[in-house]
Amino acid sequence: MDADALTLMAVHAHPDDEASSTGGTLARYAAEGVRTVLVTCTNGEMGDLPGGAKPGDAGHDEDEVVAMRRRELAESARVLGVQHLEMLGYRDSGMEGWESNQDPRSFARMDVAAAARPLVALLERFRPQVVVTYDDYGFYGHPDHIQAHRITVAALDAAGSDARLYYPQIRRSRLRGFRERIAEMGVEPPDIDEENFGVPDEMIAASLDCRDQAARKRAALAAHASQHENLFFLRFPEEVFAEVFGVEEFVRARPAAAPGAPVETDLFAALR
Repeated sequence: MDADALTLMAVHAHPDDEASSTGGTLARYAAEGVRTVLVTCTNGEMGDLPGGAKPGDAGHDEDEVVAMRRRELAESARVLGVQHLEMLGYRDSGMEGWESNQDPRSFARMDVAAAARPLVALLERFRPQVVVTYDDYGFYGHPDHIQAHRITVAALDAAGSDARLYYPQIRRSRLRGFRERIAEMGVEPPDIDEENFGVPDEMIAASLDCRDQAARKRAALAAHASQHENLFFLRFPEEVFAEVFGVEEFVRARPAAAPGAPVETDLFAALR
């Protein structure tokens, strides 16, 4: 494997997360010839089955859910041009506050060092210069997102990696307009904790224009057909989707962005 190849690694918690928060970024860099590696931590057992069967409902078969979500993830990765899809196979913990959070088998309950071990091996194999995952709030408080953050940081340290580490984020100044745009489309806004969701504008270190990849991002989301009830993004017409979700922004954690530094438009700008 070419150790010098520009490589982006995205570490996500569940099938479909890759498309919603970094679909444009993955598609953009794949199109530019950057090697893209997608690591998905859990199997997504706590997702829906077609027809709406949810965990705890009669007919909700976890093995069936896992097989279906793996197929959907493979199709999403294909649409986005991801070259390497790696699944860690951990158990989905469910949404914050669900009883499944307490399952001792769940990803969120795993020992961090043990859960990070396979990711260390992947970092040593692919040697990415850029890694993307969630911040310590897990973007919106999901326990598996928080655990994905923990194991990514632990794995980077254990591997001695000097990769640039970015967290996808939304600037708070755009939240009001975002909610208004959603309401205009007749879409129920997601239930989020606006005091903790998003970051102040000055924390945004990178802003990527991925509008040319919006159709691929939308198609990748659509590949997760079983989860459509939760993917409100798909209710937007294509042109509105590109307008609202065509720019993906990031906080830079390693090395930390200097206050007042120009906002990056390329995660690999310092490496090209």
